[in-house]
Amino acid sequence: MQQDFQFQACYQHAMRRLFNGSGKPDLAIDFGTANTRVVTAEGGIVFDEPSLCCFAIGSGSGELVATGNAAQLMKDRTTGNLRIVRPLNRGVLADILAARHFLAYAVQASVGQRRLRSFRAIIGVPADATKAERGALLTAARDAGLGGVELLSEPLVAARGADLDVDQPRGSMIVECGAGTTEAAVVSLGGICAAASLRGGGDALDAAIVDYLHFQHKFLISPTTAEKIKCDIIGAQQDETTSATDVVVKGRSLVTGLPQVIRLPVDELLPVAARHTAGITRMVLELLGSLSPELSRDVHDSGIVLTGGSAAVSLVKSALVKATGLKIAVAPNAAHCVVNGLRKALTH
Repeated sequence: MQQDFQFQACYQHAMRRLFNGSGKPDLAIDFGTANTRVVTAEGGIVFDEPSLCCFAIGSGSGELVATGNAAQLMKDRTTGNLRIVRPLNRGVLADILAARHFLAYAVQASVGQRRLRSFRAIIGVPADATKAERGALLTAARDAGLGGVELLSEPLVAARGADLDVDQPRGSMIVECGAGTTEAAVVSLGGICAAASLRGGGDALDAAIVDYLHFQHKFLISPTTAEKIKCDIIGAQQDETTSATDVVVKGRSLVTGLPQVIRLPVDELLPVAARHTAGITRMVLELLGSLSPELSRDVHDSGIVLTGGSAAVSLVKSALVKATGLKIAVAPNAAHCVVNGLRKALTH
């Protein structure tokens, strides 16, 4: 009992230091591999655009041409002197220049042109991000003009965004299915008790679809088209008409070299998604096998909650139910759990 009291006291002190030490943060940023969202305590989500930058090749300073939605329209359509860059890859910083430009754009778009001071922000990061990865993100944020930045582990804020009572002495387990990384975590008493991660989330499924069409049908598609196919699979599963539904795929035949449209039954592509979910299942089983008896009992009683944009792929839920025998639930508004958790942190 005394140990629990000491833990709670340390946790509360850490929260006061984080949020009240030099004034509460002004913004919270869900800096994702696929999309970035900015939230304020008063206005909710004030920015939601793809995490993309377009640069002119050959300019020594890396001249920025387009960002966010504008860069999305240019993706896979650029000429030889332009390149599209994602600031993050597999959930962590991959291009510090792109990250600096994109964060500056996101903050300016969120607060408007009138900036009389530097803004403080909290940013979500994968729980297993290394010290070097965290340091690079902090450097990019400072270079973007943010005055002070605190990093919070995404599984914990996702759990808060899913309305799990993470401050109680009771374990709750979530699986955060992002575009660049998939993380499983058991949270209790305001912190992460155990965690595991798999670098390569929804993007890995997109890549698997691209590879399948390439090798099995000699058909070339872009990652953007693969993402659309993934969404079609999700929609068909939700309608429970997978066996009678075809997916229309537009791309280029590697046999003729010409643009072409093909139709594939959804159930032909389901094994591709199943192989993707197998990695998530292994990760979850390994984490469950590492838990203490008390945490195992808590998870058995409460089940597992899925969050993140890729949580909508029902094969993830069905595979985990089959492998674990536990109750598996998809959080309401799963794609926004991280940003909703960050907003709660702003109003803590």
